[in-house]
Amino acid sequence: MPAVQNVLVVGGGAAGTAVAIRLADAGVAVDLAELKPEPMGVGSGITLQGNALRVLRQLGVWEQVQAAGYAFDSLGLRAPDPAGTLLVEMPDDRTGGPDLPATVGMPRPELARILLERAADAGVKVRFGRTVTGLEQDGDGVDVTFADGSRGRYDLVVGADGIRSSVRRLLGVELDTKAVGMGIWRTFGPRPAGVTRTDLFYGGPSYIAGYCPTGENSLYAYIVEPAQDRSTLSDEQRLSTMKQLAEAYHGPWDEIRENLTDPSRVNYTWFETHVLPAPWNRGRVVLIGDAAHSCPPTVAQGAAMALEDGAVLADLLLGGERVDDELWDAFTARRFERASTVVEASNQLCTWLLNNERGDVPGLMHRVAQTVSSPA
Repeated sequence: MPAVQNVLVVGGGAAGTAVAIRLADAGVAVDLAELKPEPMGVGSGITLQGNALRVLRQLGVWEQVQAAGYAFDSLGLRAPDPAGTLLVEMPDDRTGGPDLPATVGMPRPELARILLERAADAGVKVRFGRTVTGLEQDGDGVDVTFADGSRGRYDLVVGADGIRSSVRRLLGVELDTKAVGMGIWRTFGPRPAGVTRTDLFYGGPSYIAGYCPTGENSLYAYIVEPAQDRSTLSDEQRLSTMKQLAEAYHGPWDEIRENLTDPSRVNYTWFETHVLPAPWNRGRVVLIGDAAHSCPPTVAQGAAMALEDGAVLADLLLGGERVDDELWDAFTARRFERASTVVEASNQLCTWLLNNERGDVPGLMHRVAQTVSSPA
């Protein structure tokens, strides 16, 4: 018998839906509370490495992800010169195994839709516009109060509610989330025919300019600059600023830049980072995904780490008989060092760029790939 019979998952992102699906498939009663009022959030694109695809296949959604996204097996590095010269095309590590592509790019809202629909099909009770305001636990369970005044009792509560986790706050867990010093412009638009993989431009007036195909007719493009307050810009000013920054980059960027016409598809955020010291649980409440660890997207492993957290937690709960120290020690052993290594590598790349150091970027990416190639 599983260690839990009924579970509350707070947060409907990758980590939350992964644990919810695995538990519900095994017959555990799962409630999922998502603060957003609708299942389809805004967003541009997302890059999913092979180890993320491995978990998505375990969740039974790989074929849908494959159909909705764009798969590729190499990474290009280009120069910030007038031709956008291709310096090197590197075969990418297939971290999910030889039968999965190295990478899939896809629209972020599509991934959210696929996972939430799969959770509902598995029997998860998904409730939007709902959040938790109180947690009281004893040795056998957790009494939860929701914002609408309703209450519930659960064997376990999973806080998968993001970098500014309300569950973490309710637990009284102090965590210092730091700004890295970089801000990222993101947009979503048409894919030029010549863009068939991710290319990265290092240098020029910005730290990074890159793009990733997300479908036969779509693309996710981004530019990383020194972090600054862009909150006062209008939609039109954001579009104008991103196009201006993109003028320093050429090759495929020339066509991408011409296709940037929709102000509503441009957004700007800062890179932030943290790692919660182990353990990630407080009694029968556990934090996973960005609630426990968050990193800049420089090695494109954020979603993969979140999916792995959810899958590993579900495996341990289904394979154990009790929620006890032995279970949490096993969770820490499988997740803490792995996630910390990814966060450290992401931050190392940022440090090199901030300090204008010529670091071994291909070597760093290969080391990350070696770390995550073994199943979590």
